[in-house]
Amino acid sequence: MPMSEPNSPDRFSEEKATYTVRGADAPDLDAGIAAIRAVVKTLPVRPGVYRMLDSRGDVLYVGKARALRNRVNAYTQVARQTKRLLRMVSQTRSMQIVTTNSEAEALLLEAQLIKRYRPPYNVLLRDDKSFPFILLREDHDFPRVQLHRGARRLKGQYYGPFASAGSVRETLNALQKLFLLRSCTDSFFANRSRPCLLYQIRRCSAPCVGRIDDAGYAELVQDAKDFLGGRRTKVQQKLGRLMSEAAEAMDFELAAVYRDRLRALTYIQGSQAIHAEKLGDADLFALACKGGTMCIQAFFIRGGQNWGHRSFFPAHTADVPEEEVLASFLAQFYQEVPPPRLILADRSLGEASLLEEALSERAGRRVTIKAPQRGEQAKMIRQAKRNAEEELDRRLAETSTQTRNLREIAETFELPEPPQRIEVYDNSHVMGTNAVGAMIVAGPEGFRKNAYRKFNIKRPETAPGDDFAMMREVLSRRFARLEKEDPDRSRGEWPDLLLIDGGKGQLSAVCEVLEDAGVHDVPVVGVAKGPDRNAGREVFHLPGGREITLPPNSPVLFYLQRLRDEAHRFAIGAHRQKRAKSMTASPLDDVPGIGPGRKRALLMHFGTARAVKSAALEDLEKVPGISRTTARQVYDYFHPAG
Repeated sequence: MPMSEPNSPDRFSEEKATYTVRGADAPDLDAGIAAIRAVVKTLPVRPGVYRMLDSRGDVLYVGKARALRNRVNAYTQVARQTKRLLRMVSQTRSMQIVTTNSEAEALLLEAQLIKRYRPPYNVLLRDDKSFPFILLREDHDFPRVQLHRGARRLKGQYYGPFASAGSVRETLNALQKLFLLRSCTDSFFANRSRPCLLYQIRRCSAPCVGRIDDAGYAELVQDAKDFLGGRRTKVQQKLGRLMSEAAEAMDFELAAVYRDRLRALTYIQGSQAIHAEKLGDADLFALACKGGTMCIQAFFIRGGQNWGHRSFFPAHTADVPEEEVLASFLAQFYQEVPPPRLILADRSLGEASLLEEALSERAGRRVTIKAPQRGEQAKMIRQAKRNAEEELDRRLAETSTQTRNLREIAETFELPEPPQRIEVYDNSHVMGTNAVGAMIVAGPEGFRKNAYRKFNIKRPETAPGDDFAMMREVLSRRFARLEKEDPDRSRGEWPDLLLIDGGKGQLSAVCEVLEDAGVHDVPVVGVAKGPDRNAGREVFHLPGGREITLPPNSPVLFYLQRLRDEAHRFAIGAHRQKRAKSMTASPLDDVPGIGPGRKRALLMHFGTARAVKSAALEDLEKVPGISRTTARQVYDYFHPAG
């Protein structure tokens, strides 16, 4: 978001500004101002988005403006800028401009570009994880219900966002108990000859084998839509009526089924942390700030139901007013999440009307932003605020401990200063198969999961099962990419410490890689399990043959064990994903011109990939959706000439 110009005590005279920003390198500020002034001459007085670029062309800042010329020209008025903005101006060497039809359109584009480039001088939403939704698919005669992440391309009704996959699983579990909707895949559904276990435990109505007809299942689907859409009272009344009718007809077994479904609905209603039946669809946001760190707590209400909450810790918030941080956060947040009709905040936003206009334009309907002061909405906001403050206290306590651990790590391994980026490496495989290398990253803020990386072991010279060679391949690929993408080490992507899960052999392999890459200033430590592989008796190997052990009750040892265990967990998870994928791989995956649709058509016609492989050309040509040319490609692939 463009920086406002509040009357801050941080303002100072032009002479002092020039000295404070770069000291002896003050001409850098002059060069930045000159670059901006050169652009200002060409700017129109109309809405748009501007990007400030450094000497390498990297984006420093993305801003939007109602009048581009006026907004950009303000950066040349040195006496009115904060130290943070002066640092940015001093690094600016060029700019890119995009004009828009309105300021609302500029705001949406600004948020999109911030998310893409992640500039160091913009407030950043640091949580990169996509939000899960519940998808009620409608591309089948008997719709299924499932968890969904990512682009919403499948046909069906999407309900969300949910705060976490756990919240989705709880709701899916409730939907299965209440409405007996199927959750199986279409292929599983098509090949059933008798009901599965879910039918036996009353979690599915078994439409796959005709235990319920089309009309009955459609009624269950409508009930589920009513429930997810907030019409729970209607569902509750219907279940109560059906239970009474079954009891009056002396069908006590059926009445017990309706009773259990009614209890499940009652349990869901009573387990809500925030009761928001009258709120409909809304998101609640509250911000807490302490010690220079900000926490934004978000609650997601859909159909009067609380679908969970999540904490966010936006980055680059120093010297930025809290209202501006929250406004920038909301603009970025709703790049991925469809905005609800109502957004409640714990404070008034200076750009609330502009945000409303932009989000309404994106949603295709009216979106309202409010800061309630009294009533039930204000009560819910106070609860969100309390959650934000408690979460911030927890984060600060963890950060304090983390800072102490990093300081002691520096002392233990004789580092010049506490590491800001620790990279931990591990490998995982089974007898050399499906080998995967893994890298996790930790720093003062804890684990940086958006920086985790997986490495498929693929070099032919890496022998299966050779842990040393695998570690050598992973590190050589990692540092080759670092040298290519960040040779000046200006992006904060270079590690201050490498932790290797292994002993002297793995450590030697890594040191060889660093030597070949000409990297001599990145400390490396190998973490080997002690005698009998007991936790607490680890030996830390350093280059040159030095070994260090720590007392069993050492907080630093516990922290290093956590890092090692997290790398181990991530590596095993990556290996299991690769192994599961290889187990479900099909020979048809490698046939040129065969995508998911044609693959499905062939399997539905022949039953198995083996049958496709042995089929005659004439039989392949009879498959619906397979042309003669495609049939010939498949046949020639499995029956090469010669």
